[in-house]
Amino acid sequence: MLQALCGPVQGQAERKGEVDSEHVARIDRPWNPRGAAQLGTHRERDFLGLAEIEFALAQALALPCERDRPGQETRARQPCGRRCTVGRCRAARPPIMAVADCASGRCAGGHRSAWRQPILRDWLPALPASVSLIPARVDASIQTVQRQFDARAARFPHHDAIVREVAARMLERLSCMRHPTARLLDLGCGRGACRSSLQRQFPGAQWLGIDLAPAMLRAAPDDIAWRQRLGNWLGRGGGTPRGAMRVCASAERLPLADASIDLVFSNLMLHWHPAPHEAIAEIARVLRTGGLVMFSSFGPDTWKELRSACQATLADARPMPFVDMHDFGDMLVSAGFEAPVMEAEIVRLTFGSARALLAEARALGGNPRADRARGLPSGSRARSLLQALQATADPQGRIALSFEIAIGHGWKAPPRAGRVQTITLPRPRTR
Repeated sequence: MLQALCGPVQGQAERKGEVDSEHVARIDRPWNPRGAAQLGTHRERDFLGLAEIEFALAQALALPCERDRPGQETRARQPCGRRCTVGRCRAARPPIMAVADCASGRCAGGHRSAWRQPILRDWLPALPASVSLIPARVDASIQTVQRQFDARAARFPHHDAIVREVAARMLERLSCMRHPTARLLDLGCGRGACRSSLQRQFPGAQWLGIDLAPAMLRAAPDDIAWRQRLGNWLGRGGGTPRGAMRVCASAERLPLADASIDLVFSNLMLHWHPAPHEAIAEIARVLRTGGLVMFSSFGPDTWKELRSACQATLADARPMPFVDMHDFGDMLVSAGFEAPVMEAEIVRLTFGSARALLAEARALGGNPRADRARGLPSGSRARSLLQALQATADPQGRIALSFEIAIGHGWKAPPRAGRVQTITLPRPRTR
């Protein structure tokens, strides 16, 4: 799987010009279990099963190491730039920093590192540099989005009713599409709630979940972790790692090779991204020609009751703006998708109290805007907000909260060859 995701590798087996998906290229030397045990003694490297992921990545990418280079020391260089005996290279297993190490800014040997990204970019295939002339839709930081979802990971299952409802509607639409899928990307997978349903619809497909928040991935059900560990363990002898695999990365910088995914499924993720056009362009890059993307997003009318109450009681409120479905359609066309289809519908949830409504809205993500109001509102302003929400209750005392759900899909079009058009101009007159 990783071989096909991350591009060609050394010693790759080919059959009639096609890559054998059931084979992962072996390195010149066999894997040394002693080296795995040495790196596996650190608790951080068991995070999300990355003790197995890093070996699978090393195998798939055929990464060079200090020991393989003549005239170099046998100690592997850590991402922080220092040489560390903890990360000593054994056979073909270089020390790839785990997500837990990145969050703390330290390598496995305890060295302080200035690198804090969730994926070690230097050891992944180089992504094409792109310059976007489209400004971000809102002044927000992707790190703020990550931090807010990390803080909400523990209580997210208690407030994900709308997420599960939208996922069910997307899966119903997806069941009507006949699309051969060998590799499936669940972008913004969170705790992996859609994995089992997607694998039932696409039996035999390899599921890869990517999410920005490490805490959401850490809180995934235990069966995903066991599948990931078992699949990677079975794949160490040359087989493809099977089962579920999760990676922490951002949607605009996916650690995947070009044209390596057959289907991208993204449920209620794109509206939290400060620049969704960059995420859609990245989805187009990793999809093969003819690949399918299906996604859902909150629309502008989401939380309109809460927005009205905030505007009436909190003058400095800066709610998160959501993208219109027509803009998403334009992004799909600009990214190279053909026959894009966008539809929107309104879903209303009712709550018994204004406090329960606010807890639901807060648990679904928060507000990553840089110009949002700092600090907590005063007690009087908070009571005014609760009273404004309670005033919208129906005769049964239930308070409604609206969600505009935009669901779209598109197929990646084949690249078009440039055409030269000859224009004949009349010869200018001379005096």
